[in-house]
Amino acid sequence: MIVEDEVQLSATELCNATNTNIALVTAWVLEGILIPEGSSPAEWIFSGNSLGRAKRALRLTQDLEINTAGVALVIELLDEISRLNTGLA
Repeated sequence: MIVEDEVQLSATELCNATNTNIALVTAWVLEGILIPEGSSPAEWIFSGNSLGRAKRALRLTQDLEINTAGVALVIELLDEISRLNTGLA
């Protein structure tokens, strides 16, 4: 069993786990970095996989000072590299 598949976080819990705020999480959702279930921030539920993506997005934002659109592109490229590497293994 993969633990990430079992974990579910509200928007507040995701903010607390990443030490960020709802405005940044909302920006990540709007850019497609995070894809929650639910139609509004009060209803959003994130998977455990989203926690890892949010932490990665935060590091890119803080450490490399990449804007939200740039973070979305970098994460998309990292996901593609991962898919390609998985296919070669």
